Amino acid sequence: MTRVLVVSGTGTGVGKTVLTAAIAALAIARGDRVAVVKPAQTGTAAGEIPDTEAVRRLTGIADTHELATFPDPLSPEAAARVAGLAPLDLRAAADYVAELAESRDLVLVEGAGGLLVRYDPDGGTIADLAAALDAPVAVVAAAGLGTLNHTALTLEALAARKLAPAGVVIGSWPRQPGIAELANLTDLQAVAGGPLAGVMPEGAGGLDRAGFLAAATAGLAECLGGTRARSLTGL
Repeated sequence: MTRVLVVSGTGTGVGKTVLTAAIAALAIARGDRVAVVKPAQTGTAAGEIPDTEAVRRLTGIADTHELATFPDPLSPEAAARVAGLAPLDLRAAADYVAELAESRDLVLVEGAGGLLVRYDPDGGTIADLAAALDAPVAVVAAAGLGTLNHTALTLEALAARKLAPAGVVIGSWPRQPGIAELANLTDLQAVAGGPLAGVMPEGAGGLDRAGFLAAATAGLAECLGGTRARSLTGL
């Protein structure tokens, strides 16, 4: 495990918060000092539960940080612009995370939307933040139709920026997978160039803390702190 890990995804709603919480829960269970950072939270006026609050509920962690909050459910750049607020300063965010990492064993940074969602008018992204921190990026992918293209594009964007992938995780594996999901288990590994780093079950975000820790332990591979064999068995 690295001292700073960025959690991004192939798009919105793929399970980034669940994976962030899962990695945090496993790290806390082994006695690590863990902080979770959400550089920009959007959609607060739409009744959405802030991602850091969801992480706290699932893990009990109190060391969570929101660096910017915007009311509308848009990209961070658009949400700031529509609200007439200053956008997130990515350089300052990188400094903030780096300072946290000096006194924590692990700092998890959860992005908004996909890897190349804009955070400021200059086109800064969570990929730029990862580059500034020299941090690997865990990629959360959907299980169903369309995920192969989205995942391939995300991994290509990481490679083009010389950012290290920390593995591909399916953020929500359905209770009753169809033919597309089952085929994607094989095909996502081909896209990723190796075994998946984890598969979190559908509904994991609604579990209690003990149940969530058990799901994280069984769902994530050793590289992310779990015990899952990096294979297709058991799904």
